[in-house]
Amino acid sequence: MTGFGRNNIIRDSVEVTVEIKSVNHRYFEYSSRIPRAYQFLDEKIKSIIKSKIVRGKVEVSVAVINNADNSVALDVNEAYAAAYISALRSISKKYKIKDDIKLSSLANNKDLFSVRTVDVDESFITDLVADATNNALDSFIEARAVEGEKLVADIISRADTILGKVDIIEERSPETVKEYRIRLEEKIKDLLSDKTVDEQRILTETAIFADKIAVAEETVRLKSHISALKSLLSAGGDIGKKLDFIVQEMNRETNTIGSKAQDIEIGKIVIDIKAEIEKIREQIQNIE
Repeated sequence: MTGFGRNNIIRDSVEVTVEIKSVNHRYFEYSSRIPRAYQFLDEKIKSIIKSKIVRGKVEVSVAVINNADNSVALDVNEAYAAAYISALRSISKKYKIKDDIKLSSLANNKDLFSVRTVDVDESFITDLVADATNNALDSFIEARAVEGEKLVADIISRADTILGKVDIIEERSPETVKEYRIRLEEKIKDLLSDKTVDEQRILTETAIFADKIAVAEETVRLKSHISALKSLLSAGGDIGKKLDFIVQEMNRETNTIGSKAQDIEIGKIVIDIKAEIEKIREQIQNIE
């Protein structure tokens, strides 16, 4: 399921921001963007995320800013400074240029200095990022819960639409047998002309046809699968894979109905049902 969560914590002049976002995915897939100096946090963050998210392509972004006065150190390249000053004085003496070396002129030479970040205690940073991750995850889950309610309502609505169409198939199926009998009688009469029609033969042929196109078992199973689908959605929890299986079985029964019915009207209804099942299949990829 798509979702987004963000949290920002400032503690002892260290600011941490964690953002979590996800898109639909059949399985759990994790990726992160963490500053190189804090890569040791990756496994900790992943374990926190995985403890509460089962499915989805999850991306986590972490930013760490140390605003402490001692967070940055400036080192002077003493050997380079001595050589640099010596070279300037040599030039001054050789070319009889006034020696006016000042500290301000030396400060403009970037090669004299190197900036380094003072390491922050790993355990402190780990605890801080863990807190921010958990808070961001709570926001993320809350946002997904709101979306999930809408998602479940949509799936149930589509399931009810399918049930209505199954009812139409069950009403239509006996009519196809009657229509077949009428067509069979007319065909036999045309073939036999004025001869008497064998009623027993018509009954036998009609019974064979009725057995061949019977879809009662399939419609009953399809309704049962829809009932199971609704029950799972009401129960909640880790149901994504079970829903995948149920939808697969719904599609199987629908295909069987389409292949057995041999009726244009039922064929159209089957196409509508398959379209709804496909939409449900897409939606349940968002459900854990």
